[in-house]
Amino acid sequence: MKKVAILMGSDSDLPIVEEAVRTLKSFDIGFEVRVISAHRTPKAAETFSKKAYENNFGVIIAAAGKAAHLAGAVAANTTLPVIGLPIKSSTLDGLDALLSTVQMPAGVPVATVAINGAKNAALLAVQILALADEKLSDKLKEFKENLEAEVLAKDKEIESKINNL
Repeated sequence: MKKVAILMGSDSDLPIVEEAVRTLKSFDIGFEVRVISAHRTPKAAETFSKKAYENNFGVIIAAAGKAAHLAGAVAANTTLPVIGLPIKSSTLDGLDALLSTVQMPAGVPVATVAINGAKNAALLAVQILALADEKLSDKLKEFKENLEAEVLAKDKEIESKINNL
């Protein structure tokens, strides 16, 4: 099975990225986490991106705050799907990172999740990998069924509380 690369523009992004790590682990998906900056280590970002396919990655998650050019810099140098994870790290509450990540020019697509949406970034990576892996697809279906069961249980609990007021 292909691995997921999780790139962070800074080590300060790790507390958010940890949720993506936990999610990938829950699906038994291999991954690597690296600190690579689009601005401070542009050659490393380019090299990693160009070699990602041959290094058995299937999806790249690029987490960055502020100017948040990492996802775009990576997407410019690979044919793999890139998921941008904007990180809240400035006085603009992550809006700067969101806009930097989502506003890509034609021909350089980056799928973008919510600000600090690490779990959804990982789940989107799982969904992409599941297209070519039936066992993973089955795990994803089970995950979705569990989500539904949790919400239905909460609905019953609330209904009970309201009826007992």
